[in-house]
Amino acid sequence: MSARETTLPGQGLLGIAGLGLLCGFGIASLQGCDDGGGLGGLAKQCGLVCPDEGLADGNASISGVASIDGFFSAVLEVRGAAATISGSIRAELEGMASFFGIEGYADMDLPALTAAVKGEIEGQLSVAVEGGLTINYDPPKCEADLEVTAKAAAECDVEADPGSIEAKCEGSCEVSADVAAECSAMGTLECEGTAPNFQCEGSCTGSCQLEVAAECSGSCNGQCDGECSACAGGNCDTMGGVTANCAGSCSGMCQGECKLEAGGSCGGRCEGSCKYTPAMASCEAGATAKCDVSAMAEAKCEGKCEGSVTPPMVKAECQAQVEAKAEARIECRPPSLSIGFQFKAGLDADGQARFKAFLEMFKGRFSAMLAVKAKLDIVAKAAGNLVTSASGAVKGAVDTALEGDLDLKATIGLGCALDALGEVSGVLQASTGELTASANAFVEIGGAVGVGG
Repeated sequence: MSARETTLPGQGLLGIAGLGLLCGFGIASLQGCDDGGGLGGLAKQCGLVCPDEGLADGNASISGVASIDGFFSAVLEVRGAAATISGSIRAELEGMASFFGIEGYADMDLPALTAAVKGEIEGQLSVAVEGGLTINYDPPKCEADLEVTAKAAAECDVEADPGSIEAKCEGSCEVSADVAAECSAMGTLECEGTAPNFQCEGSCTGSCQLEVAAECSGSCNGQCDGECSACAGGNCDTMGGVTANCAGSCSGMCQGECKLEAGGSCGGRCEGSCKYTPAMASCEAGATAKCDVSAMAEAKCEGKCEGSVTPPMVKAECQAQVEAKAEARIECRPPSLSIGFQFKAGLDADGQARFKAFLEMFKGRFSAMLAVKAKLDIVAKAAGNLVTSASGAVKGAVDTALEGDLDLKATIGLGCALDALGEVSGVLQASTGELTASANAFVEIGGAVGVGG
């Protein structure tokens, strides 16, 4: 008998005959089984054994019951998401290692790779920068697909009213013009696009042209009336406290271009993207209308949701799997980084150029790591919820079903499900271990540049 077959208690001649009749065979055909068949082979033909490939092998079709197998599918989706996250963190570290010319990085384990990259970053800072880096950024924006949530709910809870299978966005999302007007009345409408007349009354991201000197929270490319962290060409052209060729952070007033990579106030002409609250009830043509719909019961999103998603009301055993499937597919966008620093006195033009090349590489890699870390936190929580549900609501649903009037095949399928539920913690344990290691790697790299985990 296969290791994954289910043995029914009290099987005698009557049980054997019943098995044969269930499959459409008689006693005579049972007696004619060859040596490679027997009862085990016959039970397998009838689907009265557990699958050869279990949950750990990547098989979610364990019980034959949609709501239960949907849970196993969620476990595998979260495991897959965790593997992708871990791979992404390593890919960014390997990209940094390649830039630094670290030998043998592809064969290093994650802690060794992280330590090697961290050492190179700290070396760059110690040679070129006075006092470390100042890194500013908005938290990565993570978007959940409401359709994924609704579809998972409908597939799990087939008894639910189809009209009620709708997920609720507990954040902001793109909305129609009708909903935008309602949001405007509530003060929750935000537009994103080209600023009206290029005058941004909110947060400008990108190029801000300052014809008249003004404060610049980003990188000043032009004249700085104050201390400038870096200058075009390497050497600063300074006279009377005014630097004419500033190309970094400016402690005073900037005239020229203020590059707001992480967004900020623009006292001049915003030629980048502007987030603003419209004076009228609608956004300018070409701008995206986004609304905080968390307090609006009937508002419908036109796209993905920035924020958490409340799934539809479903059976208890469906709750964790619906949430997990949505969270496994969440997409987090890398934020723009604004990095301030002060070159060490006496650093020559070549040294400044090398550091700027490092900084451009690092900004892209670390920004990507920030987005991956945001999703990591979400997926780690989903994994924990699935483990809890496996021994709680889902097991309870299986136990309750087994007390009902079931046919033999359904009973065996649910028995297989109980076995698989016992494997959930082990299946996800390796994934959570990988996520923890990846989170530790992020903390180490962030710590090297003064960013907390």
